[in-house]
Amino acid sequence: MRALIAAATGLAVAFALVLTITAIGAPPGETSPKPLLTTVPKHP
Repeated sequence: MRALIAAATGLAVAFALVLTITAIGAPPGETSPKPLLTTVPKHP
């Protein structure tokens, strides 16, 4: 029974954290116009 209460409490805390982050919103800023390199460039 204690494990069930602990799991429910942890789930409630995680849900509250997600709601808080969602309410705050994304931080202001801009994305980089340059694409990210996904491979290592080959040296000549």
